[in-house]
This record gives sequence, C-alpha cells and structure tokens, in this order.
Amino acid sequence: MNSFNPQSLCRRYAEAHEAASAEIVLPPLMQGFPATPRQRVTWSNWMTPPFNTWGFRNLARLRPSIDVQAGSGTPSVLSEAVSPLDALHFNSVCGLSVSVLDHLLASDTDGFIVLKGDSVIYERYFNGQCADDRHIMFSVTKSLIGTLGEQLVSDGLLDPTALTRRYVPELEGSAFADATVRQLFDMAVGIEYSEVYDDPNSESSQYGYSCGFQPALAQYAHFESLYQYLPALRKRGEHGGFFHYVTATTEVLAWVMERASGKPCAEMLEAVWRQLGCQRDGYFMADPWGRSVAGAGFSATLRDMARFGQLLANRGRREGVQVLSRETLERIAAGSDPAIYAANAEFAQWTPDASYRSQWYVFNDHSQALMAGGIHGQYLFVDLPSQVVIVKQSSLPQAVTDLDTDSVRMLRCIAATLTA
Repeated sequence: MNSFNPQSLCRRYAEAHEAASAEIVLPPLMQGFPATPRQRVTWSNWMTPPFNTWGFRNLARLRPSIDVQAGSGTPSVLSEAVSPLDALHFNSVCGLSVSVLDHLLASDTDGFIVLKGDSVIYERYFNGQCADDRHIMFSVTKSLIGTLGEQLVSDGLLDPTALTRRYVPELEGSAFADATVRQLFDMAVGIEYSEVYDDPNSESSQYGYSCGFQPALAQYAHFESLYQYLPALRKRGEHGGFFHYVTATTEVLAWVMERASGKPCAEMLEAVWRQLGCQRDGYFMADPWGRSVAGAGFSATLRDMARFGQLLANRGRREGVQVLSRETLERIAAGSDPAIYAANAEFAQWTPDASYRSQWYVFNDHSQALMAGGIHGQYLFVDLPSQVVIVKQSSLPQAVTDLDTDSVRMLRCIAATLTA
C-alpha cells in the first residue's frame, strides 16, 4: 500500500462530491482509422491513464486471448429490487462519513453491482462502460483459480499435501519445488520476490513482462513466457506459517492444476461458466506461449462476475445442480489463522480481521464473507449468510492507493446494511 495521506484522501472525496452533479466529459479514445497518437490505446499504454478506461475493457483487442465460452443458452434472469444505495454512508479511514456514490466516483469506478439473492439491488456504470463490456479483473482472477483448484481437491485429482515438484518436475531447483500444494493455495511459499509495481526490475514487473502485460525494454527482457519465468524464481527461507502475496505463486498453482487435471485453466473455468447463464464469453489474456495468465488476466462483464459470486453464495448450486461441491466452498469459507494474515501489516491495514485461504480473503469476524481483490480497484465480494454479492470494476490510475481500504469498508458496510 502507499503511505496513507488523510488530507489527500479527503480532497479526493471533496472533488468526487463536486463531480457528482457535473457532466464529466471523457477524452475521446480510439476514434478514427487510425486514431491519432493522443487518442491511441496500445500495448504500451493500456494500463496508464487516461488510456486505461478504454484498455481495461478492451484488452482482447490489444493482446492474444483465450475464450471461456458462455454457451448458447439464454442469460439467466436477474430480477430488480432497487435500493437507494447512492446515499448510504460509511466511515472512511480519513475520518469522513462518505457516501457510496462519492466513493464510487473518487475510486474511478467503471461498473458496480450489488445483488441480494437473485435480485439486482443496485447497478451503476461510469466512464463510458456499458453492461455488455468485459472488464479485466486483474487479481480477482486468482480467486477463480483457487476455487477451481479446491474443486480438483474435492474431485480427488489434486493432493494438497503433495510437493509441487510431483506435478511439475520442471520446477526442481526453484522456490516452489519443495512447497506443498496447500502452501501454494494459501500464499505461504518462501520466495525471493517483491510485488512492487513501479520498479521495472522487480520480480512482479518481470512477471508482467513474461506474461505479456507490458512490452519489456531490452535490459529487462529475460523470459519469453511464464513457463520460463517461474522456474527461475529462487527460494528464500522456509515455507509455511506466514502470508506472502506473490502473483507468481498463483501461476505455479495453475500449472500444478493443469498437470493434475490434464486440462488448461480456461477449460476448467468454462465448465463452470457455461452453467451460470452468462451473457457473454469471458476470456483470459494469453502469454506469449499461449498460456492463460492465471494470476491476473481474466476479463468478464460486471453481471457475469456477479453470477459467479451467486454460485458461491448458493454454496455451489445453481437451479438444482451442484456445479461446485459444497465441500469446496466449506474449505474456502473456513478461512485460516487470522494471526498469520495480521502479521503482514500492509495487507492487514487494507483488510483488517481477514485471513487468507485458497486465494481468497476470508472474513469470519462478524459474518462469513469471501473477497477477491485486484489492482486498480477490482473486487468480488460474497457475503455467504445473506447471499449479498458485490462486484466493482475500476480504472484507478495507480495499482494501489489510499482508496483501497475504503473500498473494503464500503463493501462490508453495504453487506451489513442489506443483512440487517
């Protein structure tokens, strides 16, 4: 997280409140044949403002992708029971009482939806996004992968106690070889890795180059694919007993899952996606060797992400069919030791009282809720007892900001209000 600046955050909310009554004019992007250089979104600039508002919902036009097909059926019907959440207030970390609408505007929200059961309680679009647009979810993707991995455990295809090298011998000598599959699930791998997005030489930046998020300058272009990059990461310390958030760990988990099942991750997710009544295909960004970017590369419509959340809220059932086993959801929802998570001060500030299990942030303090989060403001939140599902798609200019902690506060406030 960035160092917290309450004055800056208060100013951001004041500006958002003023903008709520103003007509916002977005700069035209990708207009013309070709667009002018100032309007052109490219592989090099799609993650930076103002180009990200277009790039985040049109990644498949810029990079190779792998479809996750929705099937040919009619999209499931979501009834409407609209609730006036615009004016609902929560307490910001900067000391202000902030409305939902002001936070959505301040945090550069593109799409926001709240479901309770099968009903849409609230739905808003901003920054030119439409209901049919597919928006990148960044690290929310991790939680989809974790769910599919736990289903493989339920199906007897994946042993969580096995060492990683049993499934992927190519990782012998890397940080991951002697880590258990469970340690991959729960981000407990001892590894030399820094998740610093603005350092071009950090391990996370190297991850971005090798998976194809950004073109690498010549001095940083060391790997052609994630398949080359992952074996190159080295161990630091011992595994287990801590939480160390590493996107590469999710990529190794996905590699293990593919070896265990004999299926690519896109195919595993498609088997679920086809049963949700989705309105559009989702898609993974493909790395340069055609591998799904499993740690941060999935895109889908706002409502389709909510449909996946509904499946979890319904304990894996949809229309009488058990799509995911109940045991899969129970293992995830049980969470893990919150003291382990709390020892990571950076993450504990963002999500206090959480634990981390199977690539999900799990809250078991006042309710039982699952949360997936991604850089630039992406969220999937599922309150299991009340069946409240919330999805936030955003285009924040920085990967992490002071607004992230307030986003979590807002999600939990909405769920508590709709549960009361």
